[in-house]
Amino acid sequence: MTLYDGEKGGVYEVDGVYVEEPITRRLQALGLNDGTKVKILNRKKGGALIIQVRGTRLALGKHISSGIEIKEERHNG
Repeated sequence: MTLYDGEKGGVYEVDGVYVEEPITRRLQALGLNDGTKVKILNRKKGGALIIQVRGTRLALGKHISSGIEIKEERHNG
């Protein structure tokens, strides 16, 4: 599943980033790496997502969010 497919309010774990290399490096510099927890805060009409990563809010366009593979966060208990 990609980040673009995620539900508003959902918390997910990044499973892989598959976009152009310069964009991947920038996302990694912002803390968006494999295993990072991501929360989808809002979804805009044009396809953009507002996400929270490591306490920071980021806006990602559809192209980028469609290239980020995620898995649902697992809870113990």
